[in-house]
Amino acid sequence: MPHDSASTSMKPPLLEMRGISKTFPGVRALNDVRLSMHPGEVHSLMGENGAGKSTLMKILSGAYQADAGGQILVDGKPVTINGPLAARALGVAVIYQELSLAPNLSVAENIYAGRELRCGRLVDRSGMERGCKDVLKRLGAAFKPHTLVSDLSIAELQLVEIARAVHAHARILVMDEPTTPLSSRETDRLFELVRQLRSEGIAIIYISHRMAEIYELSDRVSVLRDGLYVGTLMRDELSAESLVKMMVGRDISGFYKKEHVAYDPGNVVLSVRDIADNNRVRGCSLDLHAGEVLGVAGLVGAGRTELARQIFGAEPATRGEVSMHGKRLNLRTPRDAIDAGLVYLTEDRKGQGLFLDMSVRDNINIMVAGRDAKIGVMDLSRGNTRAKDAIAALTIRVPNTRVNVGALSGGNQQKVLLSRLLETKPEVLILDEPTRGVDIGAKSEIYRIINDLAKAGVGIIVISSELPEVIGVADRVIVMREGEIAGELGGHSGKAITQEGIIELATGSKVALDQAA
Repeated sequence: MPHDSASTSMKPPLLEMRGISKTFPGVRALNDVRLSMHPGEVHSLMGENGAGKSTLMKILSGAYQADAGGQILVDGKPVTINGPLAARALGVAVIYQELSLAPNLSVAENIYAGRELRCGRLVDRSGMERGCKDVLKRLGAAFKPHTLVSDLSIAELQLVEIARAVHAHARILVMDEPTTPLSSRETDRLFELVRQLRSEGIAIIYISHRMAEIYELSDRVSVLRDGLYVGTLMRDELSAESLVKMMVGRDISGFYKKEHVAYDPGNVVLSVRDIADNNRVRGCSLDLHAGEVLGVAGLVGAGRTELARQIFGAEPATRGEVSMHGKRLNLRTPRDAIDAGLVYLTEDRKGQGLFLDMSVRDNINIMVAGRDAKIGVMDLSRGNTRAKDAIAALTIRVPNTRVNVGALSGGNQQKVLLSRLLETKPEVLILDEPTRGVDIGAKSEIYRIINDLAKAGVGIIVISSELPEVIGVADRVIVMREGEIAGELGGHSGKAITQEGIIELATGSKVALDQAA
């Protein structure tokens, strides 16, 4: 049965945040922001990185204190949230993008964290295991209360976080980018849980950059921009155009604008032939032309990332060859690929790409630092100039080059990583999920960078799970299924690049778009 968002909005607000402002030294992060929640409602909160979403939620969770003058009401009564314990007592629970579980403890111990049962001076572990069985069963968990958290998958870890909130009788649940690490099947299961919790009267604040999720779940959507409240849309008012314009102050029409000249089909810069590892990649071949943007689409597990990493030399291939300008490359390591003019932007920028505790300057320069050495001594001024030039070229929002990369937003982190690769002056650039976890404004800037590079003659491969992105940026698209290239759209294939065409190739059957969503 579809959820009736109109009837939900008729109920008295469970939560109201009025006139919320927050000032840090030299920065006004929030200015007179408001937000309301009703029981049994999914209220999505959107905005670019830096818009103030996280600051607002940290005020709700007690991690930050708002400036004087604002007001928070629960059940119509003013409350003071002066710390996480006060928030918990009011029924507020937050599931952050970076999960906060203790891996060396059991599921039950994590669920009861801060509320442990005791038998005398000892922790009553068996009592806690019995006490959380019902909530795990209610949420459909396949693991047991005594299971170590370190043995669980990412999706199961999220379920433990949700179980902890529900077990603590949370009435207001904040979910911050919950689907970022999940597969499509795991995402579907999470959506079922969100609907279940909503039907039980829990108010859910849902933060995501993914439009499809917003349409799928939201009863209302509120938008922040530059620390200001822009407005709220009801479910029947939602559209990509209206949301994007509220978030970034401009239309969506220019997002995927292709200004680069059509590539020369005779100028093949990269050629891959029959590359395979006999497991996840099964004999793939492709050509990439100078100035071409080649999209790679497919379902999760189709082998897209594995193909890219084998082309780059980051994972071993059991057969096949990679050539540039007709010359076969001997890629024993990624360094060989980089030296040949082939670079790869990983989908895991935090785990495999950036050095989060190092500065922006050092992250940008690390692959070319040898150029700045004079008689064994580094010329730091050259590196600093290079970093400043890169920051200006890619419009990286950062106060100075010495700031640690870990302190930046997702979009700015991605542009720092991209800057590092571009300093090597590549001829071929492989981008694996280049806009994952970044806001719409940063996406637009990354698309501009892709377009400018193609105009300059760089051959670009874009791997993406977002079909509008693949269709929007690519001149041609190849679609993978079960480790093989199932087909091609665009180019000389005679087939238009459409969502339906990509889904048909990715699944191996003709399906309606709404069934595949």
